[in-house]
Amino acid sequence: MSQELPTTSYALLGLLTFGDDLTGYELKQRADRTLRFYWVSPAMSQVYTELERLTEHGLVKARAAGPNRRSSKYSITAKGRRTLTAWLEDAPPEFPVLKHPVALRLLIGHLVDPEHSKALLREHLDALAARRAELERVRESLHGRDAPGESFRYPSLVADWGLEYLDGERTIIEKLLLRLDEE
Repeated sequence: MSQELPTTSYALLGLLTFGDDLTGYELKQRADRTLRFYWVSPAMSQVYTELERLTEHGLVKARAAGPNRRSSKYSITAKGRRTLTAWLEDAPPEFPVLKHPVALRLLIGHLVDPEHSKALLREHLDALAARRAELERVRESLHGRDAPGESFRYPSLVADWGLEYLDGERTIIEKLLLRLDEE
């Protein structure tokens, strides 16, 4: 089964493991609040496409909750939980690919004035600070539910990882700015 599903399917299955049934819209909101810090948050259309695929495979079930399909509530099935667990245990993780628009612009920064590149990096520092503040709020919302054995233990570990990752990114950008100042 793991060969048939994209990683986004597993991410959405994982978001359904926290005990509540969600509409596609609610699942998208949860993805936006969580996945966006360390994975691509899928578009609304992709959420519905993946929910259809997961339903076809018997990995989630839909319960009608209104007049149309978009109001259905989805929950992970026992088969979905087994499939997700097998993926977690058996599928080797792909190596992360750095897709960084600031790094891409800096790569060809020789075409612009150095001050432009420095401004780009300073703006990125501001954006990092804003994103870190958002993630810190997420992390704070997990306090009290993040002890070993609690359901939000692992999301809190990922939030801590993300905070340190953003701190590392800040350090890199600050060093790059110092190097550009040497020119």
